[in-house]
Amino acid sequence: MLVDKSITDYMNDLASSLPAPGGGSVAALTGALGASLLAMVCHLTIGKEEFADIEANLQVALQKSDELRDRLTRLVDEDAQAFSSVIKAFKMPKDTAEEKAARTNAIQTGYKKAADIPYTIATTSLEVLVLAKNLIPLSNPNVITDVGVAALNAQASVESAIMNVNINLPSIKDEVYVNDRKRNIDNLLSQSNTLKNEIGENVNKMLQVG
Repeated sequence: MLVDKSITDYMNDLASSLPAPGGGSVAALTGALGASLLAMVCHLTIGKEEFADIEANLQVALQKSDELRDRLTRLVDEDAQAFSSVIKAFKMPKDTAEEKAARTNAIQTGYKKAADIPYTIATTSLEVLVLAKNLIPLSNPNVITDVGVAALNAQASVESAIMNVNINLPSIKDEVYVNDRKRNIDNLLSQSNTLKNEIGENVNKMLQVG
């Protein structure tokens, strides 16, 4: 499991000639880091007297951040495994018509999985952005920059994951699937950019910057 490795070992794998982990796995990790920062913000706000009246809301936000972090952490490995399934499919025998058909089907299934996983990363990291926006008025001002950094990581995760969807789409022959994914990722990217900009503006206002 990639997530059980040290940071150094993970980066060494990433920097090697291994086909996985790659950009999709990094996108998931980036989103998980954003969710982790939001959990930290909750922990550093909960229990303080001046935030006692909104502690119930903070507890809900904390639970949500932990859930998102867990989901994205699992996707770090799932993305690497999805790409490996494509490679495995290409190595299948193709001597007979039946073998060729099975190989083609496995390749197409593999490419869809390789697109589905980063798509899930993108939608999950969009949830991190929504949570970051909702946390701005609830957060301890001393850690408001961490909300901003979380949002930047989450948006980077969305955009990075979408790139990994797009690289697989040309290899998929199912036009309905491809067109549906294209429509949805355009919407995801638009939403993530809007949220990132709004969060950044609000954080900078609290910092009296720009």
